[in-house]
Amino acid sequence: MQSYHWDWLADLLLMAPTKVHDVLQDEDQGCSQEPWKETVRRWSLLSGRPAYPNKISKREEDSLTALCDALLPSMDVPNTNYEALSDFYSTSVPKAGTTDLIGGLLSGGLQHPAIPMLRLALWLLSTWYGTLIMCGRASLSDSFPYFQKFSDVELGKRQQILLSWSLSRFPLMRMFFKSLKFITMRLFFSQVDDKGKNPSWRALGYCGPDPGFLFPGDKSQPRIGSLESVLLRVDSLPRLEVILGRLRQAGFPSPTTPSSPSTPLTIRCDAVVIGSGSGGSVAASVLARAGHKVIVVEKGDYYPTSELSLLEGPTASLMYEGGGLIATDDIGVLILAGSTLGGGSTINWSASFRTPDHVTKEWCHDLGLQLFGEDAYQRALDAVCDRMNVQSDVVEHGFNNAVLRKGCVELGLPVTNVPCNAPPDHYCGWCHLGCKDGKKKSAQETWLVDMAQSGNGLVIPGCRVLRVLHKKNKDGSGRNEATGVVVQSEQDEQQVFVIESKVTVVACGALNTPTLLKKSGLRNRHIGRNLHLHPCVMAWGYFPEEQGGWPEETKKSYEGGILTTMATAVSNADGYGAVLQTPALHPGMFSVLMPWVSAQDFRERMTRFSRTAHIFALARDKGTGTADYPESITYKLEGSDEDNLRKGLETALRILAAAGAEEVGTQHCQGERFRVKGSGEKEFEEYLERVRKRELRDLSTPISSAHQMGSCRMGVDPKTSAVSPDGEAWELEGLFVADTSVFPTALGINPMVTVMATAYCTAHAALRLLKRK
Repeated sequence: MQSYHWDWLADLLLMAPTKVHDVLQDEDQGCSQEPWKETVRRWSLLSGRPAYPNKISKREEDSLTALCDALLPSMDVPNTNYEALSDFYSTSVPKAGTTDLIGGLLSGGLQHPAIPMLRLALWLLSTWYGTLIMCGRASLSDSFPYFQKFSDVELGKRQQILLSWSLSRFPLMRMFFKSLKFITMRLFFSQVDDKGKNPSWRALGYCGPDPGFLFPGDKSQPRIGSLESVLLRVDSLPRLEVILGRLRQAGFPSPTTPSSPSTPLTIRCDAVVIGSGSGGSVAASVLARAGHKVIVVEKGDYYPTSELSLLEGPTASLMYEGGGLIATDDIGVLILAGSTLGGGSTINWSASFRTPDHVTKEWCHDLGLQLFGEDAYQRALDAVCDRMNVQSDVVEHGFNNAVLRKGCVELGLPVTNVPCNAPPDHYCGWCHLGCKDGKKKSAQETWLVDMAQSGNGLVIPGCRVLRVLHKKNKDGSGRNEATGVVVQSEQDEQQVFVIESKVTVVACGALNTPTLLKKSGLRNRHIGRNLHLHPCVMAWGYFPEEQGGWPEETKKSYEGGILTTMATAVSNADGYGAVLQTPALHPGMFSVLMPWVSAQDFRERMTRFSRTAHIFALARDKGTGTADYPESITYKLEGSDEDNLRKGLETALRILAAAGAEEVGTQHCQGERFRVKGSGEKEFEEYLERVRKRELRDLSTPISSAHQMGSCRMGVDPKTSAVSPDGEAWELEGLFVADTSVFPTALGINPMVTVMATAYCTAHAALRLLKRK
């Protein structure tokens, strides 16, 4: 390889991990000095897996192609001279190659209990009798032999069948439709070609990556807060001398080197932290700055700003848990969680709320957790907000936030600026794909940098912890003592090593922490239970690009600060209501949430993407679920949660209408729209009454979650909780949990600052234990 051209590199990084594997499989082919070699290797590593080949059967693929073609077929172009619109309407899902990507997910690229059901359904639809069972009389032909497999059913009837599934009384049929639509649309509207483009984007008014962003490899792009100096890569253990040298250089105790192929490398430290997100980064920083040798294990990888793509699909597949394709077992809640260095703080929306007073009072007085009533917790909040540069000023609100603010003002509803860990002029709608300039003070730019500067910490990326090691405690307490962890490379399952430590901090997040604790032999019945999700439902409003209209026709829905405004009109006195906020929706997630009632209707909705504002209601939920990820995630809304979300949805629709939307609607599967312009107050109230009466727990309306918490909740008694008030597991001395899983209840607002402050206090409890040891 002589040089890299951007088009080829984009193909290599974003669309063809198998090519990446081919390029990298031979370390000795003369390309070790190429400046892009390490970048390519790390993008491949970060995915945690190569692109899965499509291994579904021909029968399944035949059905899948017919289904995808019915969802979004090539269509006659509306009367237009706009070339981009013509390209969009003439492109179908099969023509774009999306079905092959879906086949790869179904062949092993996606873990979910519904996958076997999906594949069984595809096989059934490849037979005439299976098609008759699933589709009924609509699948019959007018001519002999009358019975036909799904791919032979004419297109119009196939679309009618899909609509009937989405509205079916049978949950399994609704699940099948939702799964199919979720995966298909997510991939189709976010996949890119070898130039980093998608054929639909121009018609949607979407520019792709931030046009002001310098692409990977541009050396004029600064490496803000680079953490390269503390990265210890062990994905290639034959380079043992390099690893040993890094450990000696950082002042770590001498490791035990393998004496035989069956003997693992053993690294020693004072504290091992599993997970580098909001909780883990703070714990690592506190422990390292106190003078202890700390190793952070992160299954994702590190992206400096120079290696971001700001492309929705590739970023989701690389920096989000499950590639951004997680859902509860019944597809009732779509879940987003970070899986990269810095965790959720790297890809969140900057919202930085202090723990609300009503929450600290509840946790302290009602649940007996004195920590949250002490000055120490308030000092922790101060320390976190100070380090993250949290402030509430905004120079200019983006499209969605401007709509929310104007609608609230028109209706006389309370509206406030959201405190953010980004400067007032941070007008960026791509921060959920990584911060392009490092101005968002994520864990990568703050706590992990502090750890690096202490000289006492190292980060091992691209590895997962298999289990926590422990032994009998000699103090007679009856509890075992945590002694370290077993670690496995994400790229090579044969590469396993041990980290011995005096203290172990688990900060894998509310989905992964319970699984690790159970695999480590912990048996507390609250591990994996009491999962809260902050369920969200959305309303939308369409604001045409009319001359002199509002917002200005140059404003786009995906630009500007993602979350700078919040309304609290639906909050209850006890804190269990709903808040109204704005989301980050680029074409992939937008398409997942928008209802499908026909291909024509769906394409029209998508062409209005850039001028469609969204407001969501987020409930502080009493309903709970279970986390046994990745095998299973269950969740059930309580009736009061559903009521609060419905009230929030109604208020959001009123705000959108008051802000001047021409048309408003929800994401209910019936796809109902209400045209505000030209309608009277009576008609609008009748529409809102229909919205108020609709169920949300029947899979008819998409529910989403970006906050997971409570699955290893903190308490004062092991009979009612998984960890002690210090964050230490009841069953293992020296094993601390420092992530959102310890929250005793749902929080009700964005949790980053609260988990950081809690982890700050937990880290000081770990320091006290280290001092005793």
